[in-house]
Amino acid sequence: MRHQVNKTITLSIEEYEDLVDAREAAIVSARLATGATELLTEEQVAEYLAAPTPLAFWRRHRGLTQAELAAKVGFTQPYLAQIETGTRTGTVDVLARLAKALRLRIDDLVES
Repeated sequence: MRHQVNKTITLSIEEYEDLVDAREAAIVSARLATGATELLTEEQVAEYLAAPTPLAFWRRHRGLTQAELAAKVGFTQPYLAQIETGTRTGTVDVLARLAKALRLRIDDLVES
C-alpha cells in the first residue's frame, strides 16, 4: 500500500486575503468582459437610489414601459406597478421571470 503525503501551504492572513481579493477581482473582470455584469455611472447610481424599488430603476434603465415588461413576463401592468412601488411583493417565481426579462440576477431586484 502506498503512503499518501499531504501537501500543505502556510500563508499569512494578509497573503490569504490578497488571494481572495485577486480571485474576486478575476470573477468581476470576467463578468464585465462577458457582459454578465455592467457598471453604472454616478448619475445612474443616483437614479437607482431615488427609485422606489430596484425593479423600477432597472425597467426604466432597460428602456421598457410597465406595459411592455408586463407583457414580456405575462403579468398585467397594474400588478407590475404594485411590485414596482413596493405595495406588493413578488414571489421568487415572479422575481425570476422579471430578472430574466431584464437580464439581471434575482438579487438585483431585491432590496438589501
